[in-house]
Amino acid sequence: MAVLPITSHDLQSDYDNAKFRRRSAFKVITQAVLTSNVRRNCGSCGVGKLLALLMIAGLAFLTVAHTNSGISAASEIVQHINVRGEEKVITEGHGNAELLKRFWRKPPRLPPRLPPHGKAGNNSLAAEAHNQQHILGSAVRQNKVAEAFRHAWTGYKNYAMGSDELMPLSKRGVDGLGGLGATIVDSLDTAMIMGLNDIVQEAGYWIEKKLPERLNEKGQVNLFETTIRVLGGLLSAYCLSGGENGTTGGWGSRTRLDGPNPAIYLERAQDLADRLMVAFTSSPTPIPYSDVILRERSAHPAPDGLSSTSEVSSLQLEFWYLSKLSGNPKYGDAAMHVLEHLKTLPKFEGLVPIYISPHSGHFSGQNIRLGSRGDSYYEYLVKVWLQQRGAGHGGSDVSYLREMYDEAIKGVKNRLIQKSIPKGLVFVGELPSGEDGSFYPKMDHLVCFLPGTLALGATRGLTKQRAMEEGLMTIEDIENLKLAEDIMKTCYEMYSVTTTGLAPEIAHFHTKEFYEDGLQGGNKSSEFLGDIIIRYADRHNLLRPETVESLFVLHRITQDPKYLEWGWQIFQAFESHTKVDSGGYSSLNDVTILPPPRRDKMETFFLGETLKYLYLLFGDSNVLPLDKFVFNTEAHPLPIIRKGVENDLTTQTQAS
Repeated sequence: MAVLPITSHDLQSDYDNAKFRRRSAFKVITQAVLTSNVRRNCGSCGVGKLLALLMIAGLAFLTVAHTNSGISAASEIVQHINVRGEEKVITEGHGNAELLKRFWRKPPRLPPRLPPHGKAGNNSLAAEAHNQQHILGSAVRQNKVAEAFRHAWTGYKNYAMGSDELMPLSKRGVDGLGGLGATIVDSLDTAMIMGLNDIVQEAGYWIEKKLPERLNEKGQVNLFETTIRVLGGLLSAYCLSGGENGTTGGWGSRTRLDGPNPAIYLERAQDLADRLMVAFTSSPTPIPYSDVILRERSAHPAPDGLSSTSEVSSLQLEFWYLSKLSGNPKYGDAAMHVLEHLKTLPKFEGLVPIYISPHSGHFSGQNIRLGSRGDSYYEYLVKVWLQQRGAGHGGSDVSYLREMYDEAIKGVKNRLIQKSIPKGLVFVGELPSGEDGSFYPKMDHLVCFLPGTLALGATRGLTKQRAMEEGLMTIEDIENLKLAEDIMKTCYEMYSVTTTGLAPEIAHFHTKEFYEDGLQGGNKSSEFLGDIIIRYADRHNLLRPETVESLFVLHRITQDPKYLEWGWQIFQAFESHTKVDSGGYSSLNDVTILPPPRRDKMETFFLGETLKYLYLLFGDSNVLPLDKFVFNTEAHPLPIIRKGVENDLTTQTQAS
């Protein structure tokens, strides 16, 4: 129930107040006399009683005179009345007669004031108390997530500073992503969002002083991983630190951020992008090579000659935004040409194979899935459209991206969606042999990005209520949002079904055509033990973010509190089973047994994505609103560009 503000009218009763009209002091005395036994026995009163009456009248007169002289300096009485936490000041009595009226008048006994809708009860107060408790509870949860981030950062700082990733059990660092200090750059904007200024300073200083030499010295990196983690992290840091407009308030920050001048982040981003551009320029087609040698500024394809479809189609948010900041269109042009080329290729109901050749420019193989090597192709179709639809790529129309997305989601619903048995979980399967092959009921944890993407596509980042009120949602959008919630339920149950409360890397589902006995998650209280199958090779957990990412997006859009509770349960499971006392968090080898064996690896995305999304899940929806920011596939928020803003961006950047 909504809590309505109390007005001055609420402080009055609805019936006739004339019966409580104020009376003068003289009337009070005379009425008391006339209605007393004195009046009734006046005929028999003696001289003594008459003198007593005269004495009473004299005392009343002296009281009036004394009051007039003693309070003549007081021109008003100020009474403070607290109404639902709002202080009102009422000024009364600009005369002594008014003071006497208040002195002699007995306050009327008013009937109890009813709630706004005339129903007795404490529903409004209970709702307000519940809301306050919810806010307090969310703040406590946010603080717990921030503490977890600090614990993870402390372990990394103590044992692996400058390395790509921490091995928390071995207490050492490892370079698995090219040696660019990936955890530092991937974590920076999370620290900014959490307001952890000391970590912002530490990470910012390293980027300012150490990253340039790494770019000059290090060798091979993957184009996709470096773009989404390092380039995306630098661009997001530039945006959140006030690089665009000189303030951090535009994204909801309440904290003044320290660290280097924001221009440092943009300079490092442009230096890195210039080196990565060779992946595009070296390829004979619009499809870039997968690997770049930074110090040589050279590129080459993967050993098998192929690129992942998801990788070549998940570079556009970052490169296009860099073009808008720098005023140099080369970055956005190269990245957007990839999507323009993919638009021309044949597809199966909007679905595409997971490999593509940079030599021929055509898809390779038949394997269709929304898990690894396929996932972010579908994610970026709608996110790039959201980012650019208000500005356009060089003034061109990007509506084709929305059309490709809509066609692909129809294909997902027609070809990849099934329900498990016996309980009917909605899941996304695969077509390993393409359109002519059979359906395979396997779903990677990576596929749990889909509920969030479906929700964004359905409401354009607005809440469901607002999108409905503004007439923005079609019947298909409503169906897609319902599908998002159904798949979200399945992703949550992939956690809940295990002994640890953490999801496996891959799950299979019981269908009429597929079942493997004896491969359950271990949580005997789960009603979905018979639906979800977890093979021994798939039982590891890498601290992945996709499920909490979708929980964050769906909670923002539907405002359903159950997503808060699901997210909190997942966070508590991470705390219970992956936290390392000396610092950091560790991946697990098997989520179905207790205690779970550990893998000795803390992925950069645990700080850059998982903890960030959990923190935002429990926070204010005005921080990084989804109709103004789009998150890249590594959870780095970038602004949605509107018409008229492009030139301002370039001018401000050049001025800085």
